[in-house]
Amino acid sequence: MTEFSQVVTTTDAAAEAERLATGIVTARLGACVQIVGPVRSVYRWQGEVRVETEWQLVVKTTADRVPELIEHLVAAHTYDVPEVVVTPITAGHPGYLDWLRTETA
Repeated sequence: MTEFSQVVTTTDAAAEAERLATGIVTARLGACVQIVGPVRSVYRWQGEVRVETEWQLVVKTTADRVPELIEHLVAAHTYDVPEVVVTPITAGHPGYLDWLRTETA
């Protein structure tokens, strides 16, 4: 297991993305949240293929904060079943990773 992770979620509005991102950083569950969008998502939901505009949040955090971050996202999210995907960060700029560690402590 690596020390750092990147967590991705999506939401349906820019203001909602900012609300989620602010809550994450305020709670020190992520050092940084990048909001990307709008993006187009194509997915199947309740038996129907949908095409929607969403905003993607990319959270950089430490692996030990991931369980609490997932809990926070599920509780704070407006979606019934929010996307929450975790990818390990296997390497990075040492100064950035030190900053990430400090901001999530």
